[in-house]
This record gives sequence, structure tokens and C-alpha cells, in this order.
Amino acid sequence: MIDHRRLGRELELFVSDPLVGAGLPIWLPAGAAARHAVEEYVRDLERRAGYRHVYSPPLGKRELFELSGHLGYFAADMFPPMRLSADDEFVLRPALCPHHALVFRARGRSYRELPLRIAEIGGMYRAERSGVLGGLSRVRAISLNDAHNFCALDQVGEEVREILRLIGEAHAALGVRPAGFRLSLRGPGEKYVGDDAQWARAEELLRAALDGVAYTEAPGEAAFYGPKIDIQVVDAAGRESTISTVQLDFDKPERFDLSYTAADGSRQRPVMVHRSLVGSMERLFAYLIEVHQGAFPVWYAPVQLVLLPVDDGQAAAAEALARRAGAAGLRVEVDHGGSLGARVRDAARRRIPYAGVIGAREAAAGAVALRLRDGRSLPPMPADEALALLDRMVTTHSAALLP
Repeated sequence: MIDHRRLGRELELFVSDPLVGAGLPIWLPAGAAARHAVEEYVRDLERRAGYRHVYSPPLGKRELFELSGHLGYFAADMFPPMRLSADDEFVLRPALCPHHALVFRARGRSYRELPLRIAEIGGMYRAERSGVLGGLSRVRAISLNDAHNFCALDQVGEEVREILRLIGEAHAALGVRPAGFRLSLRGPGEKYVGDDAQWARAEELLRAALDGVAYTEAPGEAAFYGPKIDIQVVDAAGRESTISTVQLDFDKPERFDLSYTAADGSRQRPVMVHRSLVGSMERLFAYLIEVHQGAFPVWYAPVQLVLLPVDDGQAAAAEALARRAGAAGLRVEVDHGGSLGARVRDAARRRIPYAGVIGAREAAAGAVALRLRDGRSLPPMPADEALALLDRMVTTHSAALLP
């Protein structure tokens, strides 16, 4: 069976070490390169959609999480507070929303600024039991692609629809194959904040945004502060999990006393829309490693091109082309060791999209012969043409190896 933990070891993407602790994986250079490319793509997608990015610390004073409701409703999933002194107690955050609420209230806001979209790929921590931890799919240190969109009530429907469109765009580029949409609602016996009218209004807005989309309802799966749309995926073992989410929250604007000046001069509460296009980097890559079997699309493959000089006579040509490829933004290596056949096989084993063979004729002509990881070979072509081909596949975020 395909297992991201096994592939992660074989492809040197990440490692877990008992000296660090369960649920705290270390991203190795290859995994970090892929993750960096994905983070860069997500930030650019958000920036073009009007998001403004921030950095916020992954911990805060106890009072922050008392105010947000997390200590009252979510404490079982949080690490214990850290006391530095009688008056200084800090908590590792289980979510980014309290800090983003403080971004909103850093100064006065006008209706002209809404929707205000605050985004971050930020760290948070969950005190997961050791028995449920595994690889990247369930961890204690989480890097979440998160955003909080502060809207007027009449903007919520359009905002949620636009978020769903962005999620679809990101999923298409990454190769995510959603298994279904879920409307997560309140359930009996759970603790929730807010009143029935707020919940009914939030559910109505989400149902309207899902008009024309097939979805199931899941009582008991709502966040403690509001209902949500969850986009589900299924891993290689058949386990279902949430990869992207959109949540409505009327509660935190009340708790943090958030307001904006409306067109008539009155003070109004914004609605807080929590959303994640691709979820946490950890869970996302657990899924991507399996769905692609380690053969990532070119644009976020850890190494996009490996150059293989046939013998030492072409080493200088290979190094020169590697410098050009690197200057063009490609992740490139040169492999000199062993027979050509062994190096071609090793490139395929590592799921490198393109192996560029340079023999005496290619070196003399300034050319390279590309071999694709799926077994196809291209005739020798000018180096400029080869680099343009790779650039095209990367910049278009294509899932294919050839146009």
C-alpha cells in the first residue's frame, strides 16, 4: 500500500526523531524545497485575490485565549500554560484567529476597507495523544495556511463563494482530488458559543453559498464558534480527512469588541470568516505524497532537473548549464557518479521530472537530451529550448511533463 511515511523516508522528504518527539517531524531539504514552492504559490494566489499577509507569534498570554474562548471550549486539545512568573503565563496557540482579531483592531476600521482579508502561514500547536500521531497526517506542531476575512453581513455570501473558487484553483494546481463537500453543523451534547439566531443565520449563509454544489451534512462537526464548509479528501488507506475549510464566526467579533464605521457613521460588528485554502502544510503533504506517489508536479518537485554528463569530458558543459538553470529559478543538480544507466535509474527513483543527458555531441552543440521520469525521451534540443520548456511547465503550474 502507498504510505507517505515510507515514501517520505525513501525520498528524504521528512524525518521523525525520538529526541524531538512524536508528532514533531523535521522537514529535510527535499521536503522543504517542495513545501517552500507550495507556500510561495499559495501566498501569491492570495495576494492576487486581495489578501494582506502578516506574521504573528505562535503563543500568547493566557488572557488572550480566555478572551477568545479557546481555554473555555478547547482546552483539552491545548498544551498546558507556561508560567514565567505569577503574572506572566503563556499558552502555545491552538489557532491563529485570536492574533488576527488583534490585527483587525490595531486601529479604527471603515466599511470602505471591507472585506479585509488577513492571511498567514503560521504555526500553531495541538496536544494530540501519542497514539493518534502518524507521519505528517497528524502532528502536534502545525503550519496552517490560514486567513480571516472580516466582512459586513451583506458581503458574506459573495466572500464565501469567492473562497470556494480560490480553493478549487489551488486544488487544481496541486493535484488535490476532493472526495466531497461537507456542511458541518452543531450536534447534541457539545459546547458551543453564540445564540441560536446567530447559528441559524450562519447556516443559512453557508447553504446559500453551496447552492448548486453537492454536499452532505455532518451534525456535531462544527467549530465551537460556528458552522463550516469542509472539503474532504481520502488517503491511500481510505481514511477521510478535511483539507480545506470555510467557517463563519459571529462570536469572536463580539468577544474582541471588533467594529467598523458604517456608511451612515454608525459602529457595526464585522462577521469573521475563517478559511484555509489547502489546510496545514503537514496534512496537505501527507496527502500529496500519496496521491502523486512522490512524483510531484514539476513546479513543486524538490529537484526539477538533474544533468547527467556522459563522462568527465562533458562535466564543464553540465555545470555551465546548471548555473544557467539555477539563475532561471529552476532547482537543478548535476550527477557525475556511476554509469549513465545507473544515474538515469536513480533520477527516476527520486521522481525527478527531467534528466538532461549531455554527451560529446550535445556539449559541442550547446544542447541537452531530456529523459522524462515516466520513461519518455526527447531528441537533443538546444539548451535554451530545454530551459524554456521547463520554465513553461513550472510557470503554468502544469500537472504534465510536456505541453
